[in-house]
Amino acid sequence: MTVTIVGSQLGDEGKGGVVDVYGDPADVVARYQGGDNAGHTVVHDGEEYKLSLVPSGAVRGKVGVLGNGCVVNLRTLFDELNTLQEKGLDPDVRIAERAHAILPFHRVLDGIEEDVKSESDQEVGTTGRGIGPTYEDKAGRRGVRIGDLLDPDVLRERLEYVVPQKRALVEEVYDIDVDDLDDPDAFDVDALYEEFRDFGERLEEENMTVNAGAFLSDAIADGQNVMFEGAQGTLIDIDHGNYPYVTSSNPTAGGAATGTGLGPGVVGDGEIIGIVKAYLTRVGSGPLPTELGGVVGDTPGYDEETEGRNEDLATYIRDEGGEYGTVTGRPRRVGWLDLPMLRHATRANGFTGLAVNHIDVLAGLDEVQVGYTYELDGEEVRTIPSTTEEWGRCEANLRSFEGWPEVDWSEVADEGYDAIPENARTYLEFISDELDVPIYAVGVGPGREETVVVENPYE
Repeated sequence: MTVTIVGSQLGDEGKGGVVDVYGDPADVVARYQGGDNAGHTVVHDGEEYKLSLVPSGAVRGKVGVLGNGCVVNLRTLFDELNTLQEKGLDPDVRIAERAHAILPFHRVLDGIEEDVKSESDQEVGTTGRGIGPTYEDKAGRRGVRIGDLLDPDVLRERLEYVVPQKRALVEEVYDIDVDDLDDPDAFDVDALYEEFRDFGERLEEENMTVNAGAFLSDAIADGQNVMFEGAQGTLIDIDHGNYPYVTSSNPTAGGAATGTGLGPGVVGDGEIIGIVKAYLTRVGSGPLPTELGGVVGDTPGYDEETEGRNEDLATYIRDEGGEYGTVTGRPRRVGWLDLPMLRHATRANGFTGLAVNHIDVLAGLDEVQVGYTYELDGEEVRTIPSTTEEWGRCEANLRSFEGWPEVDWSEVADEGYDAIPENARTYLEFISDELDVPIYAVGVGPGREETVVVENPYE
């Protein structure tokens, strides 16, 4: 049995918490794309764990796998593993030999390129962790894979090929002297070889590397339950998101196949759960038609008083929901739930169930709104346009719902779905009906015990 967890929006939907909720029957949790830009917070036994690379399930004693679709910052990985071990955990994490390694020069180049783009207001808003440049080298067939670290001769050959190219890029294209950088060793073959050969030796000593497809296939054949964990969300998928304000991989369900080495039938025969935040947030640039504050005042028909109210709402939701980046600490942009976005995500992923998080954050508001459709060049549209430029011209047509009161959400979690305030259930059922997908879980707080489980996908 497989279950795939997919973000349906722009990331930060609470995927790690859902992995935690449904984690008991899972024997293996596999990340299938992304790198250490994918921050997630897991609360287990009252302890909060902030992770950016280690699969969420590893906190709860599950085997964690970083699939071939991931890019791996080994500095981050071993820092996180060391921290978990210091807290008394013994995480079992395996890494696909076909996964690509993030090298220090990738991070340096990420920062340089964002700075250059910012001069013409074209910055993407990356976390600066070298994710995009690593995927560029993967596609350009000049990357260094995890398996390469296990063979000293291959590792040196790979570095001697790629490092001079990166040094030339910095010095001849960006006109920066490598020796003036904060980390000049990032472009030194010998320094990189020593560091990453040491990483390779630790990977070997701890038996951490695997052929991911074979490893997972064997686990399934042995009757084990496997959960696939996506990072980020559908709308920053490089193929199905609002390009170029996207990540460099495929968070959508199809990425679970290509990013692990298993066939699409394996993923499709299991459950695919779309994680939905009850409102909308994003970090970085790009359109956000339902945004509260920031851009609303520039929209025809809105006055300063309306803009002020929306700014206040955005601040309230941001603070109540703790909407600051797990990795970066950046405040997230806030908007109402966007149904055209969710229709797109449902189609692209084939959701069999929904987990709706953070309905508690909206408690106490007199009114909750939803972007139901868009107005684009005088026409009503029900899903996101293909181009970001068109999406940027969309104005949200809003529908209003009566708010629900603040209640003891721990009691709601104990008592079940019927204990959720009636107006909140009306809101949830509207989402489910519009997407024609049943609700499997409702998050009413950050902890595993603060989730109302309606359906268990493993049963």
